[in-house]
Amino acid sequence: MMKRVVIVDDSRAMRAWLRAVLDRDPRLNVVGEAENANQARQIIKETKPDVITLDIHMPGMSGLEFLSRLMRLHPLPVVMVSAATKFGSEATITALMNGAVDCILKPTGGTDAKTSRDMARRVFSAACSSVRPSGKAHSFAAPTLQPPDGGPQPIILIGASTGGVRALEVVLRDLSPDGPPVVIVQHMPATFLISFSKLLNRKLDQDVGLATDGGCLGAGQIVLAPEQGFHTEINRRNGRWVTYLRPNNERVAHCPSVDALFSSATPFGHDVIGVILTGLGRDGAEGLLQLHRSGAQTIGQNEETSVVFGMPRAAWEFGAVDHQLPLEHIGQAINAAVEKHGRRPHRLVR
Repeated sequence: MMKRVVIVDDSRAMRAWLRAVLDRDPRLNVVGEAENANQARQIIKETKPDVITLDIHMPGMSGLEFLSRLMRLHPLPVVMVSAATKFGSEATITALMNGAVDCILKPTGGTDAKTSRDMARRVFSAACSSVRPSGKAHSFAAPTLQPPDGGPQPIILIGASTGGVRALEVVLRDLSPDGPPVVIVQHMPATFLISFSKLLNRKLDQDVGLATDGGCLGAGQIVLAPEQGFHTEINRRNGRWVTYLRPNNERVAHCPSVDALFSSATPFGHDVIGVILTGLGRDGAEGLLQLHRSGAQTIGQNEETSVVFGMPRAAWEFGAVDHQLPLEHIGQAINAAVEKHGRRPHRLVR
């Protein structure tokens, strides 16, 4: 069945461009257009779309304000459309944290066929996603964890895609601020990723930034894999965790790849906690299976709380997941895994 799309944008040219891109996909049917929030409300009521694309900047009620009302009164999948500017990227991250499913960049020039297909694919994926009414998610008190006495420090690796911005905030805020380092691959354009890391750094007690080549990691540190055509991998040097950026020499769907991050950690499996969150596709499933087989503790998000149950489903079906949990319980499960690691017999630190 075709998915019904409503385009909300104050630019007639942008609405025409989006319609042309989306109409090329036989799975999508653009059933309406609106240039402001008032029009959008009426058209949504009349056409009952499966997904809407929403511009950040509109006259009158902004895209962010309209999204907030929509998620509260009539939740449905929303894909934000934003310019590649500092303000645009920050507003888009706020929208993703407030319930939007995905984001796409407005074109600055010509758009090739591959980019157009990817945009249509992401809108279709959003139309198939599960959206819950907005509300304050339950938050646990983050415990203070005692570091293992003389043993190797564990590391937490997380992979996420569609719906991951909101999910990551929920998980990370429940982690101990002085806990093990965290390395994250979140599929997202570089412009948005920088704003996301800055926003997390403001919201969390931990130190949040982007991974660097040869960067050493310590307790209370969170890094996101940069989107620069490199995979982010980890190793251990003189007992400390280190991130490395490896050129993308393979033909893979995603770079950075969750699989690449997870696979790089298999030599240290007993000291790894691997987590796979909401997302489209299968990236991370094979890598998590390798981690699981190497002795890592593994956690996956359940279907009921996933925006898109693709990556977690694939990992679960592979047998890579020790514990499949609701999003609100994953942070506490990670803390429990860290404490369990501390009770294990110490191993030689490589």
